[in-house]
Amino acid sequence: MKNLFLLFSLFLLISCKDSNPQKSEDTTSKSLESSADSIPNFGIVIHGGAGTILKENMSDSLEQAYKQKLEEAIRKGHEILANGGTAVEAVQRTINIMEDSPLFNSAKGAVFTNEGKNELDASIMDGKTLNAGAVAGVTNVKNPINLAYEVMENSEHVLLSGKGAEQFAKERGLEIVDPHYFFTEDRYKAMERARDRDADNKTAFYDPFVKDEKFGTVGCAALDKHGNLAAGTSTGGMSNKKYNRIGDSPIIGAGTYANNATCAISSTGWGEYFIRGVVAYDISAMMEYKGLSLKEATREVIQKKLPALGGNGGIVAIDHQGNVSMEFNTAGMYRSTMNSNGELEIGIYKN
Repeated sequence: MKNLFLLFSLFLLISCKDSNPQKSEDTTSKSLESSADSIPNFGIVIHGGAGTILKENMSDSLEQAYKQKLEEAIRKGHEILANGGTAVEAVQRTINIMEDSPLFNSAKGAVFTNEGKNELDASIMDGKTLNAGAVAGVTNVKNPINLAYEVMENSEHVLLSGKGAEQFAKERGLEIVDPHYFFTEDRYKAMERARDRDADNKTAFYDPFVKDEKFGTVGCAALDKHGNLAAGTSTGGMSNKKYNRIGDSPIIGAGTYANNATCAISSTGWGEYFIRGVVAYDISAMMEYKGLSLKEATREVIQKKLPALGGNGGIVAIDHQGNVSMEFNTAGMYRSTMNSNGELEIGIYKN
């Protein structure tokens, strides 16, 4: 009788356990969903300049060279983010790769001033703290974005220029090079052509829309696994520039901006108009105060507000949710983005 009772009890227990298999499946499903939701989102987006970039003016080998360098740069930043690194570090190291390439108008490939010099500008901003650093008109710092980072992290200032910035670079132990390091034949010849046009009064020295010319500024915006945003920009400015001209790249709010509440942005284009329109901050402000999405805000500013002023160029941006925008109103923009799934996108031309 005792054995019969035990057998009956065991039967009831098994019946109760199997009576609601859906509940067990639901619990498992919810557990998987919760696990998926907890995977940190991150992403990165870069540009290598915008302007009159037309496929008919580009050889197959040069196009491939640009694509390879864009991929190399963005994969470096993506690797840092995937391994839990900060957005600030990803931005800096990604830009370093483009600064070291003669393909872009930044550091090694910088354009020449009217006097035949290379004057470099850069900036970086941390969206978590709103701290920022920038440098302008430096001539012997191998990687200007690294100096901008040092200004942000190790000084009470935001923007340093010229000899003072170079002195600070030496004190911080950054790599100093002979100015000839930045020389490239193509950039020098471009300056000579621009100088000749200027002398003939055929076009102003700052006109960026002469055939085959472009803005070569480089920039990066990133979101890390910790939910923090950062952006950075580095450039040689405009070919044949005079009077120690400084564009938007080292101006926080114009060429670079990052705020964890909204987005991170790097600009490339005709700097004077990006400064007047405070373009990078304007996009963030439209998101914060008007409730626009990143795509809506970047389209409004780049396709409407900037052209209304007479300006041209583009931006790359990423918001605090990982959404990306690569908006430009020129014939082309060297650009690339990579998300947390490792999906890579590279583009050059408008279509």
